[in-house]
Amino acid sequence: MKQILLITDGCSNVGLNPVVASAEAFAEGITVNVVGVLDGGDLGEYGAKEIQEIAHAGGGMSRMVSTRQLSQTVQMMTRKTVVQTIQQAVQKELKSVLGGTGALEDLPPERRGEVVRVIDELGETSRLRVALLIDASASMKPKIAAVEEAIRDLMLSLQSRQGVSELAVFHFPGDRHGDDAALDRGWTSDLSGAQSLLPKLQMRGTTPTGPALRQVIQYYRDSAEDRRRGGEEDEMRSGYVG
Repeated sequence: MKQILLITDGCSNVGLNPVVASAEAFAEGITVNVVGVLDGGDLGEYGAKEIQEIAHAGGGMSRMVSTRQLSQTVQMMTRKTVVQTIQQAVQKELKSVLGGTGALEDLPPERRGEVVRVIDELGETSRLRVALLIDASASMKPKIAAVEEAIRDLMLSLQSRQGVSELAVFHFPGDRHGDDAALDRGWTSDLSGAQSLLPKLQMRGTTPTGPALRQVIQYYRDSAEDRRRGGEEDEMRSGYVG
């Protein structure tokens, strides 16, 4: 299962509409969840609306939180959307087998309980990849300590799962002029090094949320291609050995 978890205070102002980019992600099987970070003020109607629209287009959830709530919210959303993704897949399968809506409520109580247990088990054991995309624009500077704490707690939460969990971390805008986003850490299942995960970010510049989302989508594509090529090379080597 693939997720993008976007942490931002809203109001993108450069490049591609982030709602369009989020829809592209969802079309490729990547769920986009968005946490809007408040700091005692108000995101503003435009920023809040954009955050909700990004999540809706990406088939995910959005939450508006204060910095104090950020860590708990990041963990909750990651786990809840895993279960939600599995429920959607199960519901689709039930619909094809049983007809009708495919809703769990349509099943007899004993069958319903069995399906719920399977969903819970899959939520804990399925392979999970989370790409964390962090808004590092100037307005996020007072909130970065809370973001770092949220990452540490998210990693602990992922470590407690039975299935394989991998995390990648990006921030935007990138460090060099013209970069939409920068990769801070590629896919890793070694979730113990949270303290060194983020460099000392230079909080500055514009908010290219849409282009940054598209860059993360491309990273997912490249990762899948690398894995495919690796599998082909393994098959070739085993053929030579045989």
